[in-house]
Amino acid sequence: MDIFPLAQAVQSLNADDAWRVRLSADQWRVLAQYLTRHEILPGDLLVKQGDTDRTVYLLEQGTMQVFATGNSPAGHRLAILRPGAVVGEPGLFGDATRMANVEAMTRCAVWALRGPRFEELAQRVPALAIELLRSLGGVMAARMRANLARQVPVT
Repeated sequence: MDIFPLAQAVQSLNADDAWRVRLSADQWRVLAQYLTRHEILPGDLLVKQGDTDRTVYLLEQGTMQVFATGNSPAGHRLAILRPGAVVGEPGLFGDATRMANVEAMTRCAVWALRGPRFEELAQRVPALAIELLRSLGGVMAARMRANLARQVPVT
């Protein structure tokens, strides 16, 4: 599969929580070997709140919504994701449950990096793994700041 439409989407996304990864074309090719590409239909859940999963997803095309359920003040739509966005990044850092649902609003293409494949990547290409961690941590920090500013509880 061709990873470069994803790379272009990532580089084109202009959002406060954009994934600002710094990869060369060769590094994108290496990363592609550790990812799996999936087609998601409108209405399908990519991430289910409460599940435990160590997968991070990279949105190549389509639109997704992030929403939380329950009695908390966050029981509503939290974000709309556009091509180039990353979602589920906290799962790569630990075994905590998912904090929200992620649902396809349109037909989507996503690339998945599962925890075990990331660990394999870290052993084989540590510099690439460090760049992924740095940039995904930046996404998490931006989203935490935005949630705190909106007074959305972080659980």
